[in-house]
Amino acid sequence: MAAVTIDVDRSDVAYRDWLKEAVRRVQADANRSADTHLLRFPLPEEWGIDLYLKDESTHPTGSLKHRLARSLFLYGLCNGWIRPGKPVIEASSGSTAVSEAYFAKLIGVPFIAVMSKSTSQAKIDLIEFHGGSCHLVDNPAEVYEVSAELAEKTGGHYMDQFTYAERATDWRGNNNIAESIFHQLAMEPHPEPAWIVATAGTGGTSATIARYVHYMQHNTRICVPDPENSCFFEGWVGEDTEAVCPKGSRIEGIGRPRMEPSFVPGAIDRMMKVPDAASIAAVRVLEEALGRRAGGSTGTGLWSALKIVGEMRAAGRRGSVVTLLCDPGDRYLDKYYSDQWLAEQGLDIAPYVAELEAFLAGGAQLG
Repeated sequence: MAAVTIDVDRSDVAYRDWLKEAVRRVQADANRSADTHLLRFPLPEEWGIDLYLKDESTHPTGSLKHRLARSLFLYGLCNGWIRPGKPVIEASSGSTAVSEAYFAKLIGVPFIAVMSKSTSQAKIDLIEFHGGSCHLVDNPAEVYEVSAELAEKTGGHYMDQFTYAERATDWRGNNNIAESIFHQLAMEPHPEPAWIVATAGTGGTSATIARYVHYMQHNTRICVPDPENSCFFEGWVGEDTEAVCPKGSRIEGIGRPRMEPSFVPGAIDRMMKVPDAASIAAVRVLEEALGRRAGGSTGTGLWSALKIVGEMRAAGRRGSVVTLLCDPGDRYLDKYYSDQWLAEQGLDIAPYVAELEAFLAGGAQLG
């Protein structure tokens, strides 16, 4: 007698209908969103160098992380990981959680952000505004374990941006941030930038940009600046995938206590270790130059981009450099724009502000 075919069908019509509607809502959000602006930072014309900031603060949730959150939700939905009525849980320093809370509300599932108690109150308020809740921990290194425990306890999905950021985004194109940058530069004097500077939190953005540049065979190089109290720079320089940092970064949104899975060291060309005081000085100078306040991660990237501009100028090279305006400064009024907070942290930004102002007035390149 022939063996009987064993057949297990787990089709769930109600779930598939919910899934189709959830994916439609997330894709509709992208369809409603215009591209973000590419702003020119004023440099002396005679230098022959153009510096641009990709202004990601204009997304519906106000930061670069809106792109990541959309990609992560589509990835989780299409993999069958996000389920109706079950919470999405994320380990986040703030901006990713704000954006994920927005998308969770959009598709009607609960959202819990696990974050350090040092996260700015403005970001906590934004997460709650979008319908999320916050689970605060004393030690930033605990966010991974606590997130996984909450997911297991609630039957929810731990989104885990630090693992999936580099794979959730289509780095070959599909209007990712890299494709957008090159499209917007097409009619500029130097349409292929010499450098793109992208700070790293998960490492997903730098991986997306670097992979796109390699795939499209551009000559552009990728620089990733790292703040104090982060291990990415040391891990990259020492080729140490086990590198750690015992303290949390003061520059919210970037810098990590461990080498994250989404950080792709082999894809990037250069890293810089930027003092936190220099990062904050750079956003103060950015406000003077463009009338725009930005978060500290923007300052880390801007300081590094201006250092590269100085090197190009010293070598007599013309061209363009691009960095990112990651999120708005109104989220950090009690930190990077507070002289009291700077004093409490022991940060003196005055020498760096003076150095930046002298450089932009035609002085020596940044140290």
